[in-house]
Amino acid sequence: MATLGTRFKLNTGAEIPAVGFGTWQDADAQENAVTEALKAGYRHIDTARVYGTEPAVGRAIKKSGIPRDHIFITTKLWNNSHNPEDVEPALNASLKDLDVEYVDLYLIHWPSPFKSGDALFPKDSNGKNLTGDADYIETYKALEEVFKSGKARAIGISNFSGQELKRLLQETTVVPAAHQIELHPWLQQKEFVEFNKSKGIHVTQYSPFGNQNEIYASGKHLSKLIDEPTLVEIGKKYNKNGAQTALAWGINNGHSVLPKSKTPSRIKSNLEGDFKLEPEDLKTLNGLDRKLRFNDDSENFGWNFFVGEDGKK
Repeated sequence: MATLGTRFKLNTGAEIPAVGFGTWQDADAQENAVTEALKAGYRHIDTARVYGTEPAVGRAIKKSGIPRDHIFITTKLWNNSHNPEDVEPALNASLKDLDVEYVDLYLIHWPSPFKSGDALFPKDSNGKNLTGDADYIETYKALEEVFKSGKARAIGISNFSGQELKRLLQETTVVPAAHQIELHPWLQQKEFVEFNKSKGIHVTQYSPFGNQNEIYASGKHLSKLIDEPTLVEIGKKYNKNGAQTALAWGINNGHSVLPKSKTPSRIKSNLEGDFKLEPEDLKTLNGLDRKLRFNDDSENFGWNFFVGEDGKK
C-alpha cells in the first residue's frame, strides 16, 4: 500500500505514527471502524472519555491480536474530572474501558472545567452547563503524577490558547509532549504552531478536513475544504484526492493527523495521505490559509477559548 509509515519523535523519546485514527462520533460504529483501521495498517488510535468510544476501541484492539506495544493509544481527560483528585480515577476508568495498563498519551481535552461529578455535561435548572473552579494548572500537575507512575507514557493538552500554554509552561514541570488542535489548510495557525514546536511540543491536527464534519454549523455555507481546487489539482500530480492531499499537507509540515471515517474504503484511502510533497507544492498549500476556525465551544462551555489565536471570532 502506498503509505510512507511516517513517525514523529515526542519529547519523551517515544514515536507517534503520523496518521492516527480518530474515533469522535458514531460510537456504535467504532468497534468495526477501529477493526478496519488496524487491519488497514493504522497503529495510532485517538479516543477520549467524552466520546464514549473507549470500550469499542479496547475490544477492537484486543480482537486484532496486534501486540499492545505496537499500537499508540491517545485518550483525553474530560472537563468533569479537572479537580486534581479526580484525574487518576478518571484515567483508571479509561484504562479499564480500553482494557490496557497504560496509554501512550493522555491529554487535557479542554482547559475549561465543568462541575466535578459523574455527569459529563452537568446542567443547571436552565439546561446550561455547570462550570467548575479547578485551575488547569492544578489539573496538569495531577497529569504529571500519572505520567510519573507510568499509567500515561506521555502527557499533553488540547485546545489551549497561546496565553494558556505560556502560563502552563511557567507553572508546571513536565513540558507537554503534544498539543492537539484544530488544524487544516484553511486554519494553519503558523505562529502558534511554531511556538509549540519551539518548546518541543508535537502538534496533532484534529479535523484535518476542516468543514467536512456536518457538526460544524459555521462551515455549512462554504464548499468543502477537500474540494478546494488547489488541493485537488496538486493531488492529481501524485494520483491522490483532495482529502489525502490535505493530510499530506499536515504530515509534510511535521504534524500528526487524525482523519476519521467508518467507511472501509475511506479508512484505507486516508492512510495513503502519508506521502511526500514537492517543496513547491507544500509552499503553494501553505498559501491556502483562510484563518477559518470551525470548532469553538466558548459559549456552550462557559470559557473563552482561543483568545488571540487565528480564526477566533
